[in-house]
Amino acid sequence: MLIIGIAGGTGCGKTTVVNQILNELPEGEVGVISQDSYYNDTTHLSYDERITINFDHPRSIDFELLENHLQELKKGHPIHQPVYSFVKHNRTGDTILTHPRKVMIVEGILILTNPELRKLFDIKIFVHADTDERLIRRLKRDISERGRDLDEVLTRYQNTLKPMHDQFIEPTKEYADIIIPNNKHNTVAIDIVRSIIHQKL
Repeated sequence: MLIIGIAGGTGCGKTTVVNQILNELPEGEVGVISQDSYYNDTTHLSYDERITINFDHPRSIDFELLENHLQELKKGHPIHQPVYSFVKHNRTGDTILTHPRKVMIVEGILILTNPELRKLFDIKIFVHADTDERLIRRLKRDISERGRDLDEVLTRYQNTLKPMHDQFIEPTKEYADIIIPNNKHNTVAIDIVRSIIHQKL
């Protein structure tokens, strides 16, 4: 099994990169795991307590469970991936049965911050995008898909997103094997990743 980690700041275009890779590969041979599914279970907290959590800090992720799940997949065992609700800021209690694939892509802003997880990745990719571009994408997404309002997103950006990005996410570039500048014309890096995957498949 080939495990690829794709990191980068919020709104940098990780999903686009994942889709560009998936589009060219045989269906059923690639699986995707999102770090967002592995936010800590916060059932013991009230909703008001949950909204004060810093979700952009590595402590907000259940890395132990994510690592354990990847180990299980490597052994050929299926896993039950948690389902997370951004509206309730908690896991829903549902899970998604995820089967091992020849290639597993793990994507998320904080995945390269964890040394144990990094060891499991055969290829580590960092998607880089301009700060303004990322803020605009984040605004559009949080307002349209996650029911947030403009002030809420901007306050969060200034108070947690930007400082956490500078402290934890940007420095993980140094662990990346490939840095992909996110623009629509950058096909070379994607082609390199695809060719590595094809060799492995």
